[in-house]
Amino acid sequence: MARLVECVPNFSEGRDASVIRAITEAARQAGATLLDVDMGAAANRTVVTLAGAPAAVEEAAFQAMRVASERIDMTRHVGEHPRLGATDVCPFVPLDGVTMTECIEMARRLGERAGRELQIPVYLYDQAATRPQRASLADIRKGEYEGLAARLADPDWTPDFGPAVFNPRVGATVIGAREVLIAYNVNLNTRERLLASRMAIRMRECGGPARDTDGERLVDPAGDQLKIPGVLKAVRAVGWVIEEYGIAQVSVNLLDYRATPMHVVYDEARRQAALLGVEVTGSEIVGLVPRQALLAAGRHYLEKQGLSPAAPEPDLIHIAVRSLGLSDAKPFVANEKVIEYRLNTSTKTLMNLPVGEFTNRLSADTAVPGGGSVAALCGALGAGLAAMVANLTYRRPDRQKDRPRLKALADEAQSLRVRLSELVDLDSIAFESVMAATRMRHETDDEKALRSTALDAANERATSVPFETLTLCLRVAELALEAVSIGYHACLSDAGSAAAAARAGAEGAFLNVAINLKNAAGSASHERRKLAQERLDQVQNVAAEALTLVRSRL
Repeated sequence: MARLVECVPNFSEGRDASVIRAITEAARQAGATLLDVDMGAAANRTVVTLAGAPAAVEEAAFQAMRVASERIDMTRHVGEHPRLGATDVCPFVPLDGVTMTECIEMARRLGERAGRELQIPVYLYDQAATRPQRASLADIRKGEYEGLAARLADPDWTPDFGPAVFNPRVGATVIGAREVLIAYNVNLNTRERLLASRMAIRMRECGGPARDTDGERLVDPAGDQLKIPGVLKAVRAVGWVIEEYGIAQVSVNLLDYRATPMHVVYDEARRQAALLGVEVTGSEIVGLVPRQALLAAGRHYLEKQGLSPAAPEPDLIHIAVRSLGLSDAKPFVANEKVIEYRLNTSTKTLMNLPVGEFTNRLSADTAVPGGGSVAALCGALGAGLAAMVANLTYRRPDRQKDRPRLKALADEAQSLRVRLSELVDLDSIAFESVMAATRMRHETDDEKALRSTALDAANERATSVPFETLTLCLRVAELALEAVSIGYHACLSDAGSAAAAARAGAEGAFLNVAINLKNAAGSASHERRKLAQERLDQVQNVAAEALTLVRSRL
């Protein structure tokens, strides 16, 4: 697995595209992958998303900061968004194979280097903070750029790195390490900033001061400021007006989208808006969004409609985009805005081929794809049918009492479908590794030893993949039997077909296990062959039970 880290630097420039191109080109040349560039003219701010190997991303962040310090003049900066400097904030976010501890170390190295080489005052925040009062970005940024000179003169706010001297041109930078943050704005059918601000106060975790209809702060009889409590955990929010859209927005930072999902924020915004006589028209994501955040929203809105949330991923993404109104202000393209989709480079897989092209390749005089891939595909088809039966039954009004069971069935069937789809490609990859090992030179003793080791590893993989397919097909058959038992009667043939597909997949997988074990010696090989036969017998028995039950009801 590749080691991947994300970096999301925010630059105080959202109007001059040439400046942003220079910044992003410096980052790209340093070796990072540029995932997204989101320029906002009204905020006069650009959010850049980089990803890649840790060393490359760390170097890219520094080079981007260097160019920003050369090209952005903070003495001339005006914009809606709070900011401290040319590079306002630069967080590292762990993705695959990278720990939070490593991201903290990256933040500290970058901070030290930026302070030393670029003479920028640097504060560390969030997980990289050196003291509790600096964990919050909002606390560090209090007073913004205009108050930075006074803050740098305060001994309690001496920067972690760099000079404690106000540099009017570059300001200061905040560098840190954090979990994935979603920058999420809710669109309103008003231009009134005060209304958006009132909504933000009520929504964000920290709440805020109570105000009257004219915006004046309210106090109790003792003269103490009255405060409105916030309702959403791990949420920060402000109200502002975006002139390029001609609307007010509630601008939200979701610090933990699992604690407070995006759809909860959106629904709460609609509730708060209604109290003020305002309507929510949609929302937007600034930068990129984790795939799971959209999937959770899709499931939520499907359930509200009385439909099964165990839908295929494309359907969940579609319903999330539509329900959250993510294309209200500008088009939302999932392949460009979802982190995992942008990082996914495996586009030339068997499962991404049209059915006709897949069968063309299957019929050609090449060894891949072969029987193992077809076995996995059969299992995936069976799982898909089981999920379909559960989902169609779920939507029936007379089956509401069965919904928890149907949802669980569909959820598991979808998970099996996804994994078996992956095994379609993994089986072909495993076979190709056997062929590659077979072609290795084997003239000298060392070459023979290397070839033998490579063949053993390749054969093990070529056996393990169909063995997993066989095991998963057993579970698909069991789900198919359950679908026959509790599914809507009009779907009986589909549930039976699911069982038949699972049996076909298991048969093909067993044959591939058997042929790869044929030349292997030892008791372990014998036991594995025996276990595979037991699994196949189980699949055949379960599928036979399901098909017998279907035939008796037709």
